[in-house]
Amino acid sequence: MVVEVGRIGLWAAQRQWPTDVRARRDIAVDVAALGFPTVWIGAAGGDLELPAAILDGTEGLAVGTSILNIWTEKADIVADHYAMLAKAHPDRLLLGFGVGHREPVEAATGRPWEKPVEVLLDYLDTLDELGVPREDQALAALGPRVLGIAAERTAGALPYLVTPEYTRQARRILGPDVLLAIEQKVVFATDAGSARAIARSNLGPYLGLPNYVRNLRRLGFTDADLANGGSDRLVDELVAWGDEKAILTRIGAHHGAGADHVAVQVLTDTPGELPRAGWARLAAAIGG
Repeated sequence: MVVEVGRIGLWAAQRQWPTDVRARRDIAVDVAALGFPTVWIGAAGGDLELPAAILDGTEGLAVGTSILNIWTEKADIVADHYAMLAKAHPDRLLLGFGVGHREPVEAATGRPWEKPVEVLLDYLDTLDELGVPREDQALAALGPRVLGIAAERTAGALPYLVTPEYTRQARRILGPDVLLAIEQKVVFATDAGSARAIARSNLGPYLGLPNYVRNLRRLGFTDADLANGGSDRLVDELVAWGDEKAILTRIGAHHGAGADHVAVQVLTDTPGELPRAGWARLAAAIGG
């Protein structure tokens, strides 16, 4: 059975969550009370300690890893922890995997970045051998080749840093029956200067990573768009900002383009903290 992720969830990096288990559970309870069906964990650890705390502390909230890096998180360790959590909390954990990026991978592992797609396929083969069901796996796909692998080998795709036009293209590649869960950054601010400043502070590191740059070029962005923290056009297409209506309009654009699910990453001027006020504001907008 495929994990039911719902239509709209929350995305936050693991580093934003507190390390205390009880605090993690309390936050998860609050998220569930807001009505969100799924929490996505960015740069998740292979020990799955954070997903475990969230799952243990709630009854219906689903958790997705977005992502587990295949170079740094060993498949056997992930599979062992997955098996324990899947037994305790069936149909609530979706493991998202990705190849990451050359520079940070080589720095972290000392391993040369060679044939990443082949490394990914070997990793998926290992997960199969270790008994991790394919319906509980997904891939952080961007390009057509990995989107195809996601459709063939897993429950679906978890594209990050994309536009509704990308969503439309990805749905055509995936076909109608494969999960497409899109990450969308948002800023609750109506002043263009303030909103774009927060957006650029988040986007900056990504604009130096070849995987994302290639995908943005495929979408028609130019050198000028990618320079100096991103053009206004680039920022506005990647980060939805404004009032509740503007945010919901962008989420709806992804759904209209073929997304099954939109994982909303609320950006603020305190990026090291969970944006809990923003989460509550989003929940109220959805409920209203």
